[in-house]
Amino acid sequence: MILQDTEHRDTALVSALVAVWERSVRATHTFLTDDEINRIKQYAPQAIAEVPELVVMRPDGDSSDQTPLAFMGVADGRLEMLFVNPDHREHGVGKQLLEHGIAHHNVSELTVNEQNPQAIEFYQHMGFVTYRRTEQDEEGGPYPLLYMRLHQ
Repeated sequence: MILQDTEHRDTALVSALVAVWERSVRATHTFLTDDEINRIKQYAPQAIAEVPELVVMRPDGDSSDQTPLAFMGVADGRLEMLFVNPDHREHGVGKQLLEHGIAHHNVSELTVNEQNPQAIEFYQHMGFVTYRRTEQDEEGGPYPLLYMRLHQ
């Protein structure tokens, strides 16, 4: 698999990443309704296009299919997004992305939905610890958030 720090974000790439986002969210964010996912999906293209640092994982260079497998976005050392195509979960894809983010983008903080226990467990396994909890998400929705820092 190939990790690419991506500056150029054309419509085709953003569209492909939104598809990864949606498949990932539907597989992991079971607490969200279809209507909520579709509402959030409206904002996904802008969030992906505007995140300061975007890293995309693709199949190895020999593959004719270069459809993204996963991606992450980072802003000022904060992991803003990390989504993996469900077909590639539990194959080390997320770990490779996060290790790259820690080593090359100074990732040391993130926020995760408390209702996503698999993600929490993954981040804890990667060395992150919770330092704060909120009852609602940033939009005031009924989704508690955990704020995590990399334990040094």
